Amino acid sequence: MLRGGIVKTLYELHGAGHSIRAMARELGIARNTVRKYLRAPGVPQPTRRPRRPSKLDPYKEYILQRLNEGVDHGMVLVRELRARGYTGSVSLLRAFVHPHRRRRVPAATRRFETAPGEQAQVDWGEVLYTTPTGRTARLWVFVMVLSWSRALYVEFVPRADVATFIRCHLHAFEAFGGIPRRCLYDNAKIVVLDRPAEGEPVWNARFLDFALRMGFTIQLCHPYRAQTKGRVESGVKYVKRNFWPSARFTDLADLNRQAQAWVASEAQVRIHGTTHERPCDRLAQERAHLQDLPPVERRVVFLREPRKIGRDGYVQWERAWYGLPWPWKPGQTVEVWAQDDRVEIWAGDQRLAVHPRALRPGQRFTHPRQWEGLEAGDARPAPTPHAVQIPTVEVAQRPLAAYDALLEVPSA
Repeated sequence: MLRGGIVKTLYELHGAGHSIRAMARELGIARNTVRKYLRAPGVPQPTRRPRRPSKLDPYKEYILQRLNEGVDHGMVLVRELRARGYTGSVSLLRAFVHPHRRRRVPAATRRFETAPGEQAQVDWGEVLYTTPTGRTARLWVFVMVLSWSRALYVEFVPRADVATFIRCHLHAFEAFGGIPRRCLYDNAKIVVLDRPAEGEPVWNARFLDFALRMGFTIQLCHPYRAQTKGRVESGVKYVKRNFWPSARFTDLADLNRQAQAWVASEAQVRIHGTTHERPCDRLAQERAHLQDLPPVERRVVFLREPRKIGRDGYVQWERAWYGLPWPWKPGQTVEVWAQDDRVEIWAGDQRLAVHPRALRPGQRFTHPRQWEGLEAGDARPAPTPHAVQIPTVEVAQRPLAAYDALLEVPSA
């Protein structure tokens, strides 16, 4: 189909009396094309070519479903589509998603930059999932971001208490290879119990002790200004939008293995939108500015979690039960130290028991000497046998004739 300008020139040349050969030479087109336009009753209209099928066509219904569910991140969608056999490009997917994406109006804010090793930002996120039985359950996701490098640490946990919060810090410091000089938090109770308008904050004593022992300063956001820690706020959103929608896991350990693999293969190697560098490359530079980790003996006390001994000598942890050797006392507090493949139970500096870590809820591990000092069906120790002293009895001594006299019977 000729462009409109060429068609107009063709009719002008024809009106001026030019031959078909001359018009074809002038316009650079075939003579038969000139004849077709001159013989046509009107200006020929372009015919629409049939649309070629797109590689995205079989997946559009699924994409629209995920968009309605609030999942519009391009990398999340392409990862899910690749698992379903999609072989097209990311740009093709983004072009389809763009007009359907919900518009977000960013709020104006002032950006502050920090020096390497100076600051980390910490926050919780909450995620929901459906169990195989159809019940809605909740998990917490701990996120720490090093402010200069934007290096990320992610860990999913069942509780957001102080003990868990401290252990997540230790895991993050170990992953980063050091400790920043200060950590920034919002005003959560696990960090600060009260923050009066005048005077010093009332710190959570256990968390303050941890910070002092590790050598970092606690820094708080201004009240009602969560954007003060915008890096970790963005980090939590990034985890929830990029990793969580595609997470499929059998248990918490499996989920955290997937999260760590995602951090290593995607989060740390992407080109960051602000720094325009990969976080892993900047982390390699920032490590030299982080404080050294304290010795293991100073850290291990915070890795243990207090638990009470039950009436049957078991300690419950993460919905599984671990036994102790006799003697034990119901209600006594011990400490559980969970590692990748085992669970250790401690009392002060004494390790009482070591068990393999449970692979599913409800598992019960009995210690070989758990009831060694108990009678069956009794929660009290068996009595200790002891010697019984029999008293000495004095017996009167008589001659045998006296007994014979008693046996004599008088004659009738």
